[in-house]
Amino acid sequence: MRFRYKLQKIVDLKSNQKAQAEWMLSMAMSKMKLEEQSLEELERTRQSLTDSMQEAALATVSAAELAMLQSYLQHIDLLIQRKVQQLNLARLEVAERSDQLVARMKDEKIWHKARERSLSAFRADFNRREQAILDEMASVRYGKP
Repeated sequence: MRFRYKLQKIVDLKSNQKAQAEWMLSMAMSKMKLEEQSLEELERTRQSLTDSMQEAALATVSAAELAMLQSYLQHIDLLIQRKVQQLNLARLEVAERSDQLVARMKDEKIWHKARERSLSAFRADFNRREQAILDEMASVRYGKP
């Protein structure tokens, strides 16, 4: 006799939901990583621009060029602020996706345990029936002279 769990489709669904939650977390983490790399690039650009402005201040550079560099620096600072906000949003998304994954994993574990309990009950019932048949066969065999 073969074990068939009546709620197997739910167990499969919970496994699929967990896999989807893992995938969503992976996507959120890769997005966060890209935001971090972009922020680092903007900070390197800002540092380079700051160095250029210091060199320009020591050299003979027109006020218009310094104003242009200052304007560009302000623009880079604005981009950095926006990128920090985007990075914070990406971190929040990673935290949310992580929480979702934990919930899906717990849910899947509950359903797997329910399946295992059902399988254990099935095996115990099967063994009990098999032992009853063997006992009956033994009593019939030794009951005859």
